[in-house]
Amino acid sequence: MILDFIRISPKTKQKPAALIVTLHGWGANAQDVESLSSYFNLPDCEFLFPNAPYPYPYSPVGRAWYDLQEETMYQGLEASRQLLIDWLQSLESMTGVPLSRTVLSGFSQGGAMTLDVGLTLPLAGLVVMSGYPHPQLANLQKGNFPPTLIMHGTQDQVVPLSAATKAKAVAEALGVVVEYHEFVMGHEINLEMLQVLRKFVIKTIADG
Repeated sequence: MILDFIRISPKTKQKPAALIVTLHGWGANAQDVESLSSYFNLPDCEFLFPNAPYPYPYSPVGRAWYDLQEETMYQGLEASRQLLIDWLQSLESMTGVPLSRTVLSGFSQGGAMTLDVGLTLPLAGLVVMSGYPHPQLANLQKGNFPPTLIMHGTQDQVVPLSAATKAKAVAEALGVVVEYHEFVMGHEINLEMLQVLRKFVIKTIADG
């Protein structure tokens, strides 16, 4: 399997100040999150939006990082995890930007993948939007992890708010520095959330 992706480079033609990778949710695709890039308002950054490797069972254009159907829950996760790790580690040779200046972000299932994969790599930071923790996260050893921004809607009926508070608790138990925000909204990404993301990226890259 390979990951195809959408790439948006800075208009300045200069070497990017940072790399922002955003993972879409279950049943979405790279185009869905790519449409948000103008709202990030980070003109010096390069953006990469990968398509998940698996087809989505309910739509010909949707993609999935792994199965979420009850009888095959988490099927494909290990392969996706390794594929994403290998791809992220290859990005410096393509973009010139090291992992230490790369922020991994994701929405919903992409947020779960961000937390899972991101805690295994020396990234600048992680952004989990309307995500949840995979069960094996609690098995990680305490260590030096990237700072992590967790954001969730209080009215989310797809991934309940309790998933965000659990992700926060699991991450903090591992020693992760967590910034946590709740918004009065459902299962979505809103402009207020993107403004918080922008501030987090700027601070994280400056601290790095």
